[in-house]
Amino acid sequence: MNNTLHIVGGGMAGSEAAWQAAQMSVPVVIHEMRPKVETFAHRTGDLAEMVCSNSFRSDDDEQNAVGLLHWEMRAANGLIMAMADRHRLPAGGALAVDRDPFARSVTRELRDHPLITVEEGEITALPDDGHWIFATGPLTSQGLGQAIAQETGTDALAFFDAIAPIVYFDSIDMSQAWMQSRYDKGETEEERTAYLNCPMTRDQYEAFIDALLAADKTEFHEGETAGYFDGCLPIEVMAERGRETLRHGPMKPVGLTNPHQPDVKPWAVVQLRRDNALGTLYNIVGFQTKMKYGAQTSVFKMIPGLENARFARLGGIHRNTFLNSPTLLDDRMRLKSRPNIRFAGQITGVEGYVESAAMGLLAGRLAASEILGQPLPPPPQNSAMGALIHHITGGAEARTFQPMNVNFGLFRPVDGLKGGRRGRKDRYKAYTDRAKAAWTDWLEQAAPALAQG
Repeated sequence: MNNTLHIVGGGMAGSEAAWQAAQMSVPVVIHEMRPKVETFAHRTGDLAEMVCSNSFRSDDDEQNAVGLLHWEMRAANGLIMAMADRHRLPAGGALAVDRDPFARSVTRELRDHPLITVEEGEITALPDDGHWIFATGPLTSQGLGQAIAQETGTDALAFFDAIAPIVYFDSIDMSQAWMQSRYDKGETEEERTAYLNCPMTRDQYEAFIDALLAADKTEFHEGETAGYFDGCLPIEVMAERGRETLRHGPMKPVGLTNPHQPDVKPWAVVQLRRDNALGTLYNIVGFQTKMKYGAQTSVFKMIPGLENARFARLGGIHRNTFLNSPTLLDDRMRLKSRPNIRFAGQITGVEGYVESAAMGLLAGRLAASEILGQPLPPPPQNSAMGALIHHITGGAEARTFQPMNVNFGLFRPVDGLKGGRRGRKDRYKAYTDRAKAAWTDWLEQAAPALAQG
C-alpha cells in the first residue's frame, strides 16, 4: 500500500501523471469525483475531458514555446500527446483535437492499464501519509479547496475563466463565410483551409462593439472579484479596453482574402475552428464570454454568416482556483508543509491544456521515481518543462503571481544572440535546440528508474 500513488483529479494533469507513473510500474489509484459530483463546465465522466477550447495551440517545436512543450511530452511518451495526435483535426499550424473521441481514448487507455484503478468519489481532505498528487484543476471542489486553504494558511487565489461558444456548421451561411487558415499556413490543402472566416465591414464591426458593450453580463456573487487571466479574456472585457482591441486580437483581418470579394479587405474577421472530426461543429476562436445566454445569441448573430446560427453550446464563465505555488511548493512540486503531497496541473498556476498535462507528466515521474527509491532531480531549466516549473515554484514574484502559459520569456537568454524582433527567429531556434538537448539528457537520467519499473 505504501508504494501506491494516489492521484486526485482525472483531468489532463492527473491522467498524464497516472500514465507516467504506471509506465514505471508504480501502482496508481485515480480519484475522480465525476460523474458522482458534477461541475459547471464538464459534461461527462470521461477522464481528460476538454471543457473550453479543443486546441493545444501551436505545434511548431522550433519557433514556439508551446510547440516545444509538445515535443518534450512526445519524447517522454506522453499519453495526452499520443491521443491528441491520434484524434488530430486540421487547424493550420496548430494542434486541435476531436474532443470527445480524445477523452474516450485517454479514459480507455488508463482504465485498461493493469496498474491503474479509477475510483469515483470526492476527496475533501489532505492525507497525512501515503504518496499523493492533487491535480484537481481550476474547479477544485469547495470542500477540498477549504482543506487546502486551511493547510497553507492562505486564501486560495482565484481568477475567472471563460468558455467560447460552439456553432453547428450547417447553420453557417457559406455564401458570406469562407475557409482559409491565416497566411494559408499548413502543409496540406486541408490545413490551409482549416479555419472558417466571417468578414465584417467597419460599420458592422462598430455596431458589434456597441452591442458587446451594452449586452447583459453575468454578475459575480458577493465576495467574488473579476480577476481575469490575460490569455483568456472575455471578448466584452477586451472591448472595454478599447474599441480597436478585438480588431488587433482575435478579430484581426490580416493574412486572409475573402474569395467572395477578393478586392475588398475586411475591416475585421471572426474565425471559427473545427471542433470535431465530422466537421459538424465549429467553435468561435477567442470568443470566450460572460454575456448572458440571451445576449450571446443576439450579439453573435450580428456576425455576417452567423445570422441564422444554431449553437451547440453557448459561452460561460467559471471560477478558477490556483495556489500561490512560489511560496507553497518546492522544486519537485511537493507541498512544503506536507512533502508526501504533490500538486500538478492548472491548480499550480500554469494555464492551458498542454501546460497542465506537462506538469502532470513531471509530477508523475518525480513521484514514481521517489517511490522506487531513485528520486530524479528537477528538470533542467533550459528545457520548456524546466522553465515552466521553475517559474511556478520560485522564479515568479509571489506577490503578483498569476497563471502563466509557457513562453520564451521564461527561458534563460542564450549568449551571443541579439534581442529584438529582427533576431527573434534565430533566438527562438537557439532556445528550442538547447531545450531539446537538455530534455533528452534529463530523460536519460530517468532511464534507470524506468528500467527498474
